[in-house]
Parts: sequence; C-alpha cells; structure tokens
Amino acid sequence: MLTDDEIARLFRDMEADRAERKRNFKAAADKVRQAICAYANDLPNHRQPGLIFIGQEDDGSCSGINVDDELLKILGGLRSDGLILPFPVMSVTRREIDGCTVAVIEVSPSTQPPVRLDGRTWIRVGPRRAIATAEEERRLTEKQIWQNLTFDARPCADASLDDLDLHRFETEYVPSATSREIQRENGRSTEEKLRALRLISRDGRPTNAALLLLGKEPREYLPGAYIQFLRLGGPELVDPILDQKEIGGTVPDQVRQVEELMRLNLRTPAAIGGAQRREQPDYPAEALDQLIRNALLHRTYDSSTMPVKLYWYSDRIEIMNPGGLFGEVNPETIWRDVTAYRNPFLAEGLKSLGVVERFGYGLTKARRALKANGNPPLATQFEPNYTLFRVEPAR
Repeated sequence: MLTDDEIARLFRDMEADRAERKRNFKAAADKVRQAICAYANDLPNHRQPGLIFIGQEDDGSCSGINVDDELLKILGGLRSDGLILPFPVMSVTRREIDGCTVAVIEVSPSTQPPVRLDGRTWIRVGPRRAIATAEEERRLTEKQIWQNLTFDARPCADASLDDLDLHRFETEYVPSATSREIQRENGRSTEEKLRALRLISRDGRPTNAALLLLGKEPREYLPGAYIQFLRLGGPELVDPILDQKEIGGTVPDQVRQVEELMRLNLRTPAAIGGAQRREQPDYPAEALDQLIRNALLHRTYDSSTMPVKLYWYSDRIEIMNPGGLFGEVNPETIWRDVTAYRNPFLAEGLKSLGVVERFGYGLTKARRALKANGNPPLATQFEPNYTLFRVEPAR
C-alpha cells in the first residue's frame, strides 16, 4: 500500500507512468479495466502499485464527479467480476487531494502474470497501454513467482503432457480462454499456449489445475478428485442404499455428470396454488447446481483424499467438501459475497470454460432459488477441515 504522500505525488505528476486519470467511470469503464490489468502485469517491473484516479481530468484538474458509496462499490467489484483473471490485488478509496474529491484504485503487481482481461493481456510501458505481444507475454510468464503459487498452480511432479487431453485443450479451452484476435494471430505451439495460459511449468510439467481441467485421469495424481453420490432410503446413513456412484474425470466432466444425476433424482409433484396447478420440484435444480460447483471449486485437493460427498437422504440433501473456509471468508462474510479462492487457477479455468458464470454469487443464487421454490433456508456447518451444506425439501 502506498502512503498518502506517495498517492498525492502521483496525483500531481502528469508524466508518471504509474498513474492514469479518468473523468468518470461510466464513460471509461473498459479503459479502467485495461489499466487494472496492465498495472497488475507490471511489465516494466516497477514492483510498486499503479493508481487510477477517477474524477481527475488529463490535465490534472478536478472533474467534479460525485464519489459516493455506490461508485466505490462498483469499482471494488471490478476485482472479482471474472473479467480480469487471475484476480487482481487492488483497493478502492475515496480521497481529497488538492481540493479534488476522487476515487483511487490502487493495483498491486501480480505474483501470477500474465493477467488477462477477456482473454487479452494488457500492459503499460511509459505512456503506451496496449495488448502484449508474444514476446512480452513470454517475459510476463517468466516473472511468475513459482514458490508462492497455490497448490492448483504448482506443477505435478510425476505428470507429463501425455496426461493431458491436448485435443480438448486446443478445441475447447483455447477458444474460450483467449480472444479471437489472438487466436487468428497466434502461431505458437500447443506447449507454448499451455505455458502462456499457466497450465504447465517452465519445464513442461502440467500444473494440478491443468490435470483437474484437462487431465485424462486426474485421480491418478489427485486421488480425492471425484464426487461420491449416495441415494439413501431413509434419514440415516445406515439406511438402505438405493443408488451409489463415483463420479470422476475432469472437474467440468464431474459437473455435467452430477447435474444430470441430480435431475434424475428430483421429484416434481403437482402443487395446487389458487385456481392454478403448477409443477414444483422438491429441490430446485439451480440451487443444487450452485452448491455442487461451490464444493468442487473451493475444496482442498492437496491435503485430503476425501471426495466431495453428495448424500441424498429421504428428508434432506447434504453436500460436503474437504476444506474449511479460506482466507478472509468466514461464517459471516460468506453471505456478503466476499470471495477468496483456495484454487484461483482452477477458478480461472472453470470461468473460461463457462462452468462458472460469475464469481462470488453462487451461494446467493442458491439461497434465492431455495426461497423461490418454497424450501427451508440453507443450513450450513463450517469446520476447520470440511464445509457442509444441508438442503431440506420444499414444504
């Protein structure tokens, strides 16, 4: 974090390449996102935050905008709306500098470059802000601080490129993770693309995220990477098992298979409401979808061989994943859409593939779907080594 004096100095320095100025956010939203991406990449290697002043003209004068709480909330949401990946480290504050009221976005250099906005890598060198060339992307990739990477970004010691479905990578992942312009101009090899998208290490070993997203047999290296499904004939675990399955494969494959399985197990009795007859499921599919995706994304993959458990009792559904709440997320902040990712590279891949539509809103969507369907509120149990969600049928 910069000091007040450092921020004021950059506010006054019209030549500083670590500061940009925008009259307002609404007219410059795309350029603000590009600047966040560029400062996160820090191609010049300043190793210092970059600033974006909202409410300052290019000549340094005040634009006179209203910097209210709503604007600060919108700007803060740029961090986790899923357009800039990996998530930038940034803060947003309201400040009075030289008689101007401005919103200040402070963006720290990423430890996981290249950072992309909608599949494009933006950089800034001096006055130039542009999309990175292949050589500039290579330089950013070399800047990665591997020793600080999360488990999903670390290379799997025993895996090789032969363990990845490279056809799927080229036909599904690359088109969804990069822009069309880059695809048209890109003459790089498959291995170079994998490295640019942070799916293999410098020496060509797949990361754990790559195995979870594109692996031929992820469980060979990550034995807990599957879903255990049980359908029980009563309210206790000792009751007769009506159906059981182990759902493996990549995380996107697991999502597709388990969502199909859950829909096969939904009951939709007819409900009479006033003069109309309507079909109401015992559980809303949307809520179950969000909860299972949440479990697969936020679970621990490195310290547990336990699978995600989906136990469907006669009177409830329980979804449990190994791993407690992570980072700044706690039992209170989790309902305020506070996000922290144990597996940020897996999250990036799932977003690119369309498995996750928007970060930080899955549990909110689940609660709303349950309420709209007439189900009791979502019950939770947060422990240091696991997280459990309990859903009861509609009444």
